[in-house]
Amino acid sequence: MPNNVFTIRTDGPGLYEVTDEVARWVAQTGLADGLCTLFLRHTSASLVIQENADPDVRRDLDAFFARLVPDANAPEMAYLTHRYEGPDDMPAHIKAALLPVSLSIPMIGTRLGLGTWQGIYLFEHRSAPHRRDILCHITG
Repeated sequence: MPNNVFTIRTDGPGLYEVTDEVARWVAQTGLADGLCTLFLRHTSASLVIQENADPDVRRDLDAFFARLVPDANAPEMAYLTHRYEGPDDMPAHIKAALLPVSLSIPMIGTRLGLGTWQGIYLFEHRSAPHRRDILCHITG
């Protein structure tokens, strides 16, 4: 079955939509009525399906997780010991532990079975720019 790797460049925390790239690749495979699995090969970012109509949803999600798990320099995070890669590193690992790093999306014909307002996002949790790899696989 077909595999593909998407490399997404991020420039800091936030949600980066990858729906169009994945949908285009799925259609190009010519395979129908299968299951598209996406797997993020990193431990400090996540994959999520979220609303793609109102950008406020993305801003609010980013703000919520920043408040839920602030940088290690925040007084309430003084218990963290892993600080080797900076104050955003361990909080990024915590966020990635709370959110998925893989998604399974049914295919209807040669299209992703997403709802009208659903989009696929890479959720970057680190402050510095990164290159993130998403492995895509279709079975069916």
